[in-house]
Amino acid sequence: MKLLMKQRVFSWTDTYDVYDEAGNKKYFVKAELFRLGHQIHVFDVSGNEIGMIKQRLFTLLPSFDIVIGGREFGNIQKEFTFFKPRYEIDYNGWRCEGDFLAWDYDVYAGCSSVVHISKELFHWGDTYTINILNSEDEIPALMLVIAIDAANCTQGK
Repeated sequence: MKLLMKQRVFSWTDTYDVYDEAGNKKYFVKAELFRLGHQIHVFDVSGNEIGMIKQRLFTLLPSFDIVIGGREFGNIQKEFTFFKPRYEIDYNGWRCEGDFLAWDYDVYAGCSSVVHISKELFHWGDTYTINILNSEDEIPALMLVIAIDAANCTQGK
């Protein structure tokens, strides 16, 4: 299964539309404006909230809690490195490997790939392709990709 996440250009808030492979809008992602720390909400096309990402405050490096269906689901934290970003994922034994700055990375559960994320070239605004191998991992994988994007943006500010 493939999702396309399109970040809007020149937006006052961070908003994303997420589409399925056929180009149908599947999710809408919106960050809260004027809030201490990032809080990002993910909605289905009917407007129902399916998940939320909350930034942990007072941490040395960006750390985000992922909430799905009202329950704490996991956490992602940026690790200290000198050259390439690296993330620690506290969910189901998942781990990330690849080039996060170039948006070309994979998430693994043990030795098996769960999701591959890549940046599409030649698009207006940033467009990311999220290839998910198991449909049961769709929501967790999407939430993880959004949290990594937030961690990269937070660190740059």
